[in-house]
Amino acid sequence: MEELMYRVIEMYGDCEPWWFLEGWEEDIVSSRKFEDYYQALKYYKQKWLELNAHFPSYKSRSDLMTIFWDTKEQEWCEDCSDDVQFFHSLVLLEDEHKIPKSKLRPGYEKEKGSRKHRSCQYTIDSKKGTTLS
Repeated sequence: MEELMYRVIEMYGDCEPWWFLEGWEEDIVSSRKFEDYYQALKYYKQKWLELNAHFPSYKSRSDLMTIFWDTKEQEWCEDCSDDVQFFHSLVLLEDEHKIPKSKLRPGYEKEKGSRKHRSCQYTIDSKKGTTLS
């Protein structure tokens, strides 16, 4: 039987991680690999609690992908003439893919705070504050 690899990733950027938009890997700020799902889940929970303590708002999904944000972390986008929200994201992957349905955690499906719908088609480079098309 083939061994599965799990990875918990922290990201910072202007897109929710569940879209897996082209170049999403550029937003990774830390990553940790695990051979055991439950060890990865334990680490995910620990990071989730840490981020929850620091940010007033979050959207958490049963597929173990969460965004945390503070409305003070926005940047103006010249191209769309609007403020773009930045997110601190946490993701647990299995073999570099979303976790399978058998490992969904319905208890994580919750939300605190609201965010406006993103209408900008550009991605802001969080390291430079410039837009990329």
